[in-house]
Amino acid sequence: MLKILNIKKTLALKLFISFTCSLLYITAHAQDMEGIDDLLLDRDIDNYSFRVFTNFKANKFSILSETSKARFAPNNRHGLGLGIANRKIILDLAFNIKKANKEATKKFDIQGTTIIKRRHYTNLYFQSYKGFTAKNNFDVDYDFRSNMRSLSFGINYLYTFNDIEFSYALLKAGLEDNENKNVLISGGIGLFSGFNYFSANSGILTEDTSLFFNDQANIRRFQGVTVGVLAGLISYFKLPENITATVNIMPGMGVMYKKLTIEGGSYTPSNPMIYKLDFMLGLGYNFDRFYISLTYNNGLYTTDFDYSNRYRLNVTNAKLAIGYRFKS
Repeated sequence: MLKILNIKKTLALKLFISFTCSLLYITAHAQDMEGIDDLLLDRDIDNYSFRVFTNFKANKFSILSETSKARFAPNNRHGLGLGIANRKIILDLAFNIKKANKEATKKFDIQGTTIIKRRHYTNLYFQSYKGFTAKNNFDVDYDFRSNMRSLSFGINYLYTFNDIEFSYALLKAGLEDNENKNVLISGGIGLFSGFNYFSANSGILTEDTSLFFNDQANIRRFQGVTVGVLAGLISYFKLPENITATVNIMPGMGVMYKKLTIEGGSYTPSNPMIYKLDFMLGLGYNFDRFYISLTYNNGLYTTDFDYSNRYRLNVTNAKLAIGYRFKS
């Protein structure tokens, strides 16, 4: 049995690597082989700006039974930082704000989105967290679990039916509208792939919280590899007083190879399906060389763990940026 599980795990990892490489291959060939510098390097100094920002990032997950819910959320989720933006890419560096009266979560969190050749929306993320506050919807005290770890990384790719690069440049980098479009609504289709992992030394539930779940919910280690398809609706609106807005929605579904380790052994859930919903809300305001950008991104993933237990992952990224363009 152990040999069979190892073979399945190896095949799942090979599938994930192959699928991710395929996405990157599609993205690379969207350049028409003109060179990677044309992809990410903006040669027009008028498009550059310096920015300061505050952000909120979190990778939290939940285990749900028919009546109970256990949530695991990181601490020190807020940050301050500096960055540089242009029409093609935004580079931001943030520092976490740690509260003296709270235990700190150790984390490394990178999330980025770029538009390649105007129609290839590409989002990548890598999140490593250690230390979570265990919460619940029943009357048990919250507890900080310093030995709990999570790791998530993946890619989302969407081919849009209309050009969308200019709308992101306007909203996030405060650039001028050269195409005089007041409204843009575009659909799209794409693919996604990812890896997800969490673990806790003695299981994610404590002696008190385990009373509200069955034995299979006290998971010591989980790992899953996902591939799937998604659709998208991306919208952009030019409002009065130099205000711009965007609303993006990307639902998807796929299959996930899952392996869970509990006390006494491990098992693979019978239902491989995973469902996701990504959405983004954004507002931008321009004044002379200054701009303000407010964005909120959220990714929701859910899948079944058998034994009436469900898993939900929530990846959140909110940012308020104030920028100054090098040239008006």
